[in-house]
Amino acid sequence: MDISKNLTESSGIPGTKLEIKKKAGNAVRTMAKSMLKAKIGQKALPYMFVAPAMIIFLLFVIWPVIYMVYISFFDWNMIADMEFVGIKNYIKMLGSKDFRMVLGNTFRFMLMMVPTTMILSLIIAIYLKKNTRVNRLLQNIMFMPNIVSLVSISFIWMWMMDEDRGLFNFVLGLFHLNPVNWLGDPKVAMFSLVLVNVWKNLGYYVLIFVAALQGIPGYLYEAAALDHARPLSVFFKITLPMLSPTLFFLTLTGIIGSFKTFESVSLMTAGGPADSTNTLVYELYQQGFVYYKTGYASAMGVVLMVIVGIMTLVYFAVLQKKVHYQ
Repeated sequence: MDISKNLTESSGIPGTKLEIKKKAGNAVRTMAKSMLKAKIGQKALPYMFVAPAMIIFLLFVIWPVIYMVYISFFDWNMIADMEFVGIKNYIKMLGSKDFRMVLGNTFRFMLMMVPTTMILSLIIAIYLKKNTRVNRLLQNIMFMPNIVSLVSISFIWMWMMDEDRGLFNFVLGLFHLNPVNWLGDPKVAMFSLVLVNVWKNLGYYVLIFVAALQGIPGYLYEAAALDHARPLSVFFKITLPMLSPTLFFLTLTGIIGSFKTFESVSLMTAGGPADSTNTLVYELYQQGFVYYKTGYASAMGVVLMVIVGIMTLVYFAVLQKKVHYQ
């Protein structure tokens, strides 16, 4: 006797064996679809959380970069129609003495600013690494310039560096020294900009170094003390290797930041005197928004992006293996 038929008749459920199999198959398919939807939803959930940030990144970072590369192949003043010129903007730029001078100024600014900031901040951080109330107060005071607008800072330093009524020349006068044209002398102006930017960023670097120094295990210094190691040996054999990830990060961000310097140059020197402080980003601004050579300015932006990218890759390739993470 057919068991499924008996079960159907005994339970009072109408339908044949075929109908029961069909209903069972539908139930299995429904359950499988539900499980598949749940699995897909579980896998898609992280992407849903990341999606808003990715959309903002694509709209405000990736798309502007793509559009900048596109514009760099055109001659455009933001008013008339765009005229395709191919790589003429790049040829003109790379063959320009002014561009080479601006590029040299940018590298010069970076080579003066980054090592000075790193060395000074490391020395100060070693002095302030002990977790005391006075040191915490000094750390807060040093960090304050970092949260103040560079525009405000530039105006304050412009007053202090004024040739006739500035604080610096007033102090020099007290020692019967000749006044210095801090922002008007081509030999001095770049050093003045470096001084302002180092003072602005010093507190941030100090705090990062202090945190890294406090994270070094104390037993390493205790072992060095038992071996009667000299302070310089302790610094170069323990402190610097343990700080290598921090040094790696701060140096890289410092290099990138120095290439993007704009506010202090624009407000304090306007690229002068005699273009001695004209940097790549300020020249890009001049070409794009003063002379309305948008295509040429976009080509400069592409070159800036390529230079920073190459320097970052070289920096990683050369120094990443020397970073000590343990």
